[in-house]
Amino acid sequence: MAAINTCLLSPNVISGSPISRSPSKSTSTFPTPPPLCSPLHYSSLTRNVLLPGVASISYPPIDTEYLESEFSGHGVTFTEVNESCVVRMALENGSIANLMLPSGLITSYKAQMWHGGTMELLHTTVSEGQNGSPVIEGGVSLACNCENDDGFSWSPNSWALHQVKGDPQGSIQVELICTSSDGKIEAKYMVTLQEDLLTSEIKIFNLGMASFRMTGSVLSHLTVSTPEASYAVGLQGSDFFSNPPFLADFSIIPPAFGKTKNQPYKKSFGEIFSSWGTKNQSPEKIAEKELEGEETDYKHLTDEMSKIYKSAPRNFTLIDRGRRNSVVVGRDGFKEVYLLSPGSRHESYGRYSYICVGQAALLQPIIIESQSEWRGKQSLHNPNM
Repeated sequence: MAAINTCLLSPNVISGSPISRSPSKSTSTFPTPPPLCSPLHYSSLTRNVLLPGVASISYPPIDTEYLESEFSGHGVTFTEVNESCVVRMALENGSIANLMLPSGLITSYKAQMWHGGTMELLHTTVSEGQNGSPVIEGGVSLACNCENDDGFSWSPNSWALHQVKGDPQGSIQVELICTSSDGKIEAKYMVTLQEDLLTSEIKIFNLGMASFRMTGSVLSHLTVSTPEASYAVGLQGSDFFSNPPFLADFSIIPPAFGKTKNQPYKKSFGEIFSSWGTKNQSPEKIAEKELEGEETDYKHLTDEMSKIYKSAPRNFTLIDRGRRNSVVVGRDGFKEVYLLSPGSRHESYGRYSYICVGQAALLQPIIIESQSEWRGKQSLHNPNM
């Protein structure tokens, strides 16, 4: 397996067995890229990720030395890892977040705790691909797609660093940018680390003359001791649909998910969703389903589940009794919440010891009109200081 510094990802990163996600190596050489303002300025570097229903992702080369000289000094450092760059954001109170370029994947969020130490809140795994390359999954990722009735479809998945703001005494914000090939859509992704908060905010600008639909989610894999010890508090009265898992590029899904006798899912993911950009999906097919019920106040997450909530509150709390920890999950701009539990039949503190939460637009796409802007945000608040 190719070497990777897992301490740059998460202090409790889970190493897995070989899986089928296998980026192939390229023998091409690339010139030094110009100053970073848009990935369109880069030469392309193609990594073929062999996944069911997943398009190949084109990643530009990263000039880590340039990033260090241009953007360091705000509590941010840059480390080259294989073909990627890890951006480390560190506050003086001990809170740390790691972000990968050009994928935009947040692999680690260590939050300050009341006892004076820190605790990892994200769940990240590193597995071996078919050709021996490391494959990283989990964390916090953005999976969205923009499309219109004329057949246009675009997904922001290769990000360039745009600017860094703040300081280690208060807060640090890293802003990424990605632009469609025709220049009609610009997306900005802001990751902000505060003393007790990590936010992921997406801004999408429609620079064209026609409106388009945006579907997708900000997905967070939150680490837990086991789903059996985990609860979602504050979802009472929320209408929900049960659906197959939302399968994005960095999703962690147990291979046997949905095959237990208690699971209602009888169709495969591909039968429910059409493919767009990453791995997804036709929301009209989901919206045709009838509501399955309303959630209870104290939702125990011990069983396998994959649900989309239509009327959830803007904030709810995930509690892990095993680690004696809680996270308040908030949203802005998104109208839906996606919640997945892999169930409790897996090993505690293992590969599937997580709960996946997504601020989403899956049942109902968001319409972005010509010459307008839309914003959506997810926040992970640490109430344990």
